[in-house]
Amino acid sequence: MGAGRRLSMPTFRSGHTVQLLFTGQAYFPALLAALQDARYEVRLESYIFHDDPVGEQVMLALAACSMRGVNVTLVVDGIGTPTLPPTWTERLTQSGVQWHRFSPLGSFGLLIPGRWRRLHRKLCVVDGSVAFCGGINVVDDHFEEDHGPQATPRFDFAVRVTGPLVADIDAAMEQFWRRLQFARQASRAALEQVLYRSQPTRAAQPASTGSKAEHKEEGMRAGLLLRDNVRNRTRIERAYRQAIARAKTEVVIANAYFMPGAKLRRALVHAVQRGVRVRLLLQGRYEHFMQFHAAKAFYGGLLEAGVEIHEYQTGFLHAKVAVIDGQWSTVGSSNLDPLSLLLAREANVVVLDAAFAADLLQRLNTAIDRDSVQLDKAQFQQRPLGQRLKDRVAYFLMRMTLFLTGRDY
Repeated sequence: MGAGRRLSMPTFRSGHTVQLLFTGQAYFPALLAALQDARYEVRLESYIFHDDPVGEQVMLALAACSMRGVNVTLVVDGIGTPTLPPTWTERLTQSGVQWHRFSPLGSFGLLIPGRWRRLHRKLCVVDGSVAFCGGINVVDDHFEEDHGPQATPRFDFAVRVTGPLVADIDAAMEQFWRRLQFARQASRAALEQVLYRSQPTRAAQPASTGSKAEHKEEGMRAGLLLRDNVRNRTRIERAYRQAIARAKTEVVIANAYFMPGAKLRRALVHAVQRGVRVRLLLQGRYEHFMQFHAAKAFYGGLLEAGVEIHEYQTGFLHAKVAVIDGQWSTVGSSNLDPLSLLLAREANVVVLDAAFAADLLQRLNTAIDRDSVQLDKAQFQQRPLGQRLKDRVAYFLMRMTLFLTGRDY
């Protein structure tokens, strides 16, 4: 038990600079600037890589990197990105970008339980010196699948990180790329060729400019949380539970798809019982039947315990962030639902820094106070019967899906 708990905690190290990027309006300029400056290696993973002007900008930037000799690897998810335009794939391939679509659905789609395991993390590392992590896909902030153009940008976050943590992200991405290539190759000779090609060309790296030396020991403390189906199956959820268990004053969580397991729900309830103020900023607009209605099945018990639930109304909420006691913060790709916590590959950065926490908390407080509606316990319990039936049906379908994948929640 003790060893398992230790495994759930990230290794916090000093010497980081972590910049909060709010919405794609901040994220994409920072990402494109890093790609423009890339000298020898770029790794990028994204659940969605959409064929819109934003996606085209990133695609062209990756191609330009490769054409000037930068080693570029790109992985997109087979559900989040079912296809790319032929002109794009041709451009990527001809420029030398090594790209892979993770686990396409194939003929039987999601009828095969293993296909529910997705690549959901959004990561990028440039030259082993700067990394990006968060919930922002490569897609226009003002476009929502199945809902079309939106007046308000998607409410989401990412971080730009420099410091020791970058090496951890880079190693995780390199390992994943190697595994993908191993599975893809039929012969040992082909495998050795791919592994050689996938190695970053560090021999051609320019002499150090001192960029890594700039990460002073007094910089922010930060750590990386990964979720996969091998060694890190419950790491992100355990980190949330442990941070909530230590909370003394306040827990603020913003999460797009909120269907927490029993242990996480108990952690929130116990925090309230200790006198901690717990606020949840959740999706208030209808996006998908399952996520929207199944989440409501969890609200009643939390409201009864004194947890505040605020539903975001201005646009679509896609954030996966939290701030606890004005010191512990996390920004990443992991929702608090079964898909993220039990099946998908996810990545979150945890930051222990009061100034960073204050910046993120200010964004969340603004959204709660200005753009959200707080649920009333009595009114929620008196919802129309039709709504309650939809909630129960969605919850039942979620449980059945987990049963088919062999997971319990």
